[in-house]
Amino acid sequence: MSVTGVERFFDEDELIVSKTNLKGHITYCNDVFLRIAGYTEKECIGQPHSMIRHPDMPRAIFQLLWETVQDGREIFAYVMNRCKNGDHYWVHAHVTPSRDGGGNIIGYHSNRRVPDRRVLQAEIIPLYARLRAEEEKFQNRKDGLTASAGLVAAMLRERGKPYDEFVATL
Repeated sequence: MSVTGVERFFDEDELIVSKTNLKGHITYCNDVFLRIAGYTEKECIGQPHSMIRHPDMPRAIFQLLWETVQDGREIFAYVMNRCKNGDHYWVHAHVTPSRDGGGNIIGYHSNRRVPDRRVLQAEIIPLYARLRAEEEKFQNRKDGLTASAGLVAAMLRERGKPYDEFVATL
């Protein structure tokens, strides 16, 4: 699917919510999700959450996100998503594992808020552009992902912070 370069926005008091199963297939999405992304509930339920993945999002960030929640930990991340028509929207996502009564992970829950525009412009957009440029240097996607993930790890070492603390202090 193509991208339009047009950004969509949602209100400060709105929350985009979705839930997935262990494989990342959507099991729930709220009305704000549907309105912003431009899909119907029928089009979303059962589909991979990656249906809204924007091609300009660094794969290394998604790898970090999935590794964190699959390990049972929460994560905060800035994410650019793609709408059905190719538009995009930025979110500050909080993703957590969902657990059953026995404490077993049974899926994932994500609340997305309006991101801080200053943080996006000053930190996130330049960082993500560097990561995507690194990924695109390689014909082999796996090699590109490894190189990009290495850049993220080096940046975090340089700042002396784990990813969640890095995002929280931006």
